[in-house]
Parts: sequence; C-alpha cells; structure tokens
Amino acid sequence: MRYFASSALLPDGWADNVVLDVDEGGTLRGVALGQDCPADAERLGGFVVPGLANVHSHAFQRAMAGLTEFRGHSQDSFWTWRDLMYRYASRITPMQMGDVARWLYIEMLKAGYTGVAEFHYLHHDVGGVPYAPAGEMSHCLLRAAEDTGIAITLLPVLYAYSGFGGRPATDGQRRFLHDLDGYAVLLADLHTELRGTSRARLGMAFHSLRAVDATQIAGGLQALNALDPQAPVHIHIAEQTAEVQDCVRWSGLRPVQWLFAHAPVDARWCLVHATHLDDAEIGQIAASGAVVAICPSTEANLGDGFFPARPYLDAPGPSNWAIGSDSHITVDAADELRLLEYGQRLLYRQRAVLASATCPSVGRSLYTGAAIGGGQALGRDCGRLVVGAQADWVVLDPVHPALAGRRGDAVLDSWIFVGQRACVRDVMVGGQWQVREGRHTQEEQAYQAFRRVIDSLRANSG
Repeated sequence: MRYFASSALLPDGWADNVVLDVDEGGTLRGVALGQDCPADAERLGGFVVPGLANVHSHAFQRAMAGLTEFRGHSQDSFWTWRDLMYRYASRITPMQMGDVARWLYIEMLKAGYTGVAEFHYLHHDVGGVPYAPAGEMSHCLLRAAEDTGIAITLLPVLYAYSGFGGRPATDGQRRFLHDLDGYAVLLADLHTELRGTSRARLGMAFHSLRAVDATQIAGGLQALNALDPQAPVHIHIAEQTAEVQDCVRWSGLRPVQWLFAHAPVDARWCLVHATHLDDAEIGQIAASGAVVAICPSTEANLGDGFFPARPYLDAPGPSNWAIGSDSHITVDAADELRLLEYGQRLLYRQRAVLASATCPSVGRSLYTGAAIGGGQALGRDCGRLVVGAQADWVVLDPVHPALAGRRGDAVLDSWIFVGQRACVRDVMVGGQWQVREGRHTQEEQAYQAFRRVIDSLRANSG
C-alpha cells in the first residue's frame, strides 16, 4: 500500500514527490520526500492534503436544513428555531436516523471531511421510553459511518434538565433524557461494541450547562474514565447571549467561568461554539489545551454572533480550534473555513485576519489549524501526514478551474475562497478509498433512502 504524491501538504509546508507508505491497519508507516515514483506505488492525481474532521454534527438535522428560513416571530432567534427542530426530533425513527446519517456522511466525505464527531442526544422513542437495546439510535449512526467509511467519534449526550438550576425537561426534550445510572450503562454498552474498531471510537458529551449540574458532570466523567480516561469530552457552551445572562443570574458566573470552576477542563475537552466570551475566559480556554469547535455556517444561520478568533489565537497557550457543520445548513469544509475568515473580516473591517506572520497564507493558516484541532477533538491521530498517523487524506483536483495553475499555498487559498467542495477529487480514510473522482460507491442508493425519509417526514408533518 504505497502512494506517490507529486505535491503534498506536510506539517512543515508543501513538499514535492512524496512517497506515502500505509500499513494494513491504515496507518502511515513512511513519508519520504523528493522521491521518484516507485514502480509499485499508486500515483495520486492531484494535490494531497490531510483529511479534515467535522467536530460537531447533529446528523438528524440535515433532514430539516432549509425549512426554517421564514420569519415566524417578530424576534426570530435560536430559541424559535429550536422549537421547529424539536418537531423533527419528535418524529424521526431509528431507521430514518440511519438513512439521514448515511447520506450526510457521504456528503461530508465528498466535501473533504474524513472524520466526524457525532454529538448525539436523540436517544429514546417518541414517548421518551428507551429502545431495546437502549443504544438503538447510536447503533444506527455507527452503522451509517461504517457503511460509508467515514471515521466517527460517537458522543452520546448526557441531558437531564431544560434550564439552569435543574428546571424540569419539557415534552420536546423527553427523547433526550438520561439519569446517571442509565447513561453509564449506555456508555459501557457502546464501549464494548466499539472495542477494537479502527474507524470508530467513543467519547461523551454534556449537552450544555443548562442541561446538567455539577453532580452529573462529575458522575458522567467518572463513568467515562472507568472505560477510557483519554476519551474526548464535548459540551455546548456560551452560544447565545441569553444563555450567558441566565447562567450569571443562576450562579453569579459566566458559563465558561462556571465550567472551569467545576470541571477539569484540559486537552480532552472540546467547547462547542464558545461564542460569547470575556477576555478572562478567552485566556482560560486558550491556555487549557481544550479545542474550541467553531461552526460558522450554523452560527451565522442562527444569528449567534462571531467567535473572537483573533484574540483567541493571540492569547498565551495552544489556542486549539476546529470546525463543525452542526445543523448541516451546508456540508462543505471549505465553506466553513471561508465563513470563519469572512466573519472576522466583517467584524474587524480588515482582510487576512486569521493569517499570521509565520504563515501569511489565510488558506493554509485556516486549514492546518482546523486539521490539527480536529484530530484532537475526535481523539484520533489524524489531520497530519506524518508517520504513525492515520492515512486520512484528500486529493484536490488539479484541473478544476479554481485550482488550475496553482502551486503551494495558493492551492488552499483557491480551494477555500473560490472552489469549494467541487475541488475534492479523491478521499481516503484509514488507508481505504471512500471517494474516487468525486463519487462515492453508495451515493445513489443512499440518496434514494434519504429522499424517502424526507418524503415521509413531510407527509407526517401534521
């Protein structure tokens, strides 16, 4: 399993004539520069870049993308959008969940994502009763990932309350709920199922500080640590100004302040959104080693606000970050990165905001930051073409009009700001090809199943 790339993005920058050796387990065992193409190597037909992780996904929401673009309230916001989302969440079945996820994961692969962190809280049947087995919804997501070949970090969500201070959950949230004992059983069952798999691993998520308390955070971490003390931990936090205000009224602390005071936040953690931060919180996250999951298309769609990316990157510490497509209003790795930079340009009224003195290319600054942070958030050694990492990579089409005649950093600049997902030619995950010449082998079958789900949900919309 040997491959030859005439141009590949390595940690130190672009390199020519690179031989990539991959073992039977899908791990890179050799990266050699300045080589002739070996006789036994497959010649890769374009620019090779590490695969990108989509670190925040609610798969079922792909089925409703585009159906909330109307004004239903004089002050339309995340909270009115959430009411519509709950309607979909109240109806979707396990089989439908699997069909939506299967099509979504193919879309992700074709867009340049090689891995996904599935932030999964739709656990039970429509009445809130656990399925038999209790992880039926989780199993559907895992099967969808296995069928399509995307790497998945499954993050079953612990969800107990509707608001700060232990407010009782609403009817719209009854499919989401667990107590600590039931949640620990779910984690243990999923851990057993995933033991020994190469493209899937288990983490956990706390939905938000609205949905859990300090006891549940401690208990959830204890249950996870008993299984895997290195597993990733994700949480929604500080997405909305109303959430920040409610947290202050309840506790006297802002959400990130409260989290750092009550949980051992470190490099295992991924803080999703973290949109509304003060300077002290920016510094806390940057120094902690945690990853911030920025979801530009969803944050724009919901009117959340701008993540303070420039202050975060300038703060002392690793300042790790990654991207996610969240509600899947769009599924395009280049689109998320472009929106992140454009949001900062609008905020600061400057160009090239997220480039740096050491890396003046905006495209490479964005891509390498998201790739490295994405691997960390998934708990998967990926996002880099180095010995020991997973053989996850994307081949960009050199004859696409956006990339024609490009070299080096101009390839990433042009893909992200001009070409988008159509530039993706081939995608490999764990040493296995999943997309060739822009096509996935299962996409027609998966699309037909997805279409049947859409038609069924529309017919049953009431």
